[in-house]
Amino acid sequence: MAVVLVATLDTKGEELGEVRSVLTSAGLASIVIDAGSAGQPQISVDIARERVFEAAAVQGFESLSRGEAVAKAATGVTSIVKQLYAEGRVDGILALGGSAGTTIGTSAMRALPFGVPKVMISTLASGQTRPFVGGSDLVLFPSVADVAGLNRLTRTVLRNAAWAMVGMVRGRAEPQSIAQSDRPVITATMFGVTTPCVSHARMELESWGYEVLVFHATGVGGQAMEGLVRDGMVSGILDLTTTEIADEVVGGVLSAGPDRLRAGARSGLPQVISVGALDMVNFGPMETVPEQFRGRLFHVHNANVTLMRTTPEENTAIGQFLARALVESVGPTAVLIPRGGISALDAPGAPFYHPEANTALFDAIRQGLSSRPDIALIERIEHINDPAFASAAAATLRGWLSPTMRGA
Repeated sequence: MAVVLVATLDTKGEELGEVRSVLTSAGLASIVIDAGSAGQPQISVDIARERVFEAAAVQGFESLSRGEAVAKAATGVTSIVKQLYAEGRVDGILALGGSAGTTIGTSAMRALPFGVPKVMISTLASGQTRPFVGGSDLVLFPSVADVAGLNRLTRTVLRNAAWAMVGMVRGRAEPQSIAQSDRPVITATMFGVTTPCVSHARMELESWGYEVLVFHATGVGGQAMEGLVRDGMVSGILDLTTTEIADEVVGGVLSAGPDRLRAGARSGLPQVISVGALDMVNFGPMETVPEQFRGRLFHVHNANVTLMRTTPEENTAIGQFLARALVESVGPTAVLIPRGGISALDAPGAPFYHPEANTALFDAIRQGLSSRPDIALIERIEHINDPAFASAAAATLRGWLSPTMRGA
């Protein structure tokens, strides 16, 4: 078993050497990658910086600015680590550093599949971590003190992180009957305001023998779900809560990025899509809402979450976004439209009830999918949280899953 170790070894060699010594004492091999670009490496390496920059198609890296060198090193290390993994040589990956090392190390980690142990010892582990973690299962390990020499603090942190990696690698090698379940995997998306729908659909699918992984549609949730789709770990997609698109289009804080829905569309997997919680855009506390949105209709979900109702114009743009992604679909696809309402806040007497805005959304989807009559557009009279709607969504997906699958 081998662990890939990554650092800029002109400044972090002593620290990475401490990690390597722990792994060696535990009987684990290591593959040390030097991602530095300035002074000489402080310890012996297995993959030199020249190979790293060659993998990023860079010659003469010594002339690069610091920012350029970090970006290219991230590209090169990621390419090398992916190749090592394809060769069956990666049982885990550990990196350490400040902002540069964290950028480089986490770039490579995010490129590896779910389940591969990933530990990043970082000075930035307690700050804004989403750019580093994304939808990955990597572990950010706070360095507490700067990664600058060995002392009573850094040595403790480094050794604890190294032993954590030892435990993960060894534990992953043991039989894991639960993780290796033969039940086909279905991914689903949920928000608090679509919980009744997704919970009902999940229970029906589970009763038919499927394992349903539910992701909270908070930006990273959608990214994590689509990461599993790209990794080939999924048999079907029940993407009923596409609210992250509203944040991407309008400018909320829970966007999953401009490629939301495209992983499923390009996968060829059967997928059932709906419009759950596209009536809202997410912000933090009310005082953090951007000035251009002042005067809009808001609902304070709690002290840290403020929801803003989408307008007909915004819903038109949201529907167009959804349709543009889905017309790329190469597998069985259905879009279910709940004409009775698209979230718990969108119902008669509820704060976000706005039939005209929903109509704009539905019309944009209908028009955007007009070139793909093979994509099923199923309009239902129920509210999204009506059990009948949830049952229809689950049954539609089940009808497309292979009959050879357990429970199908």
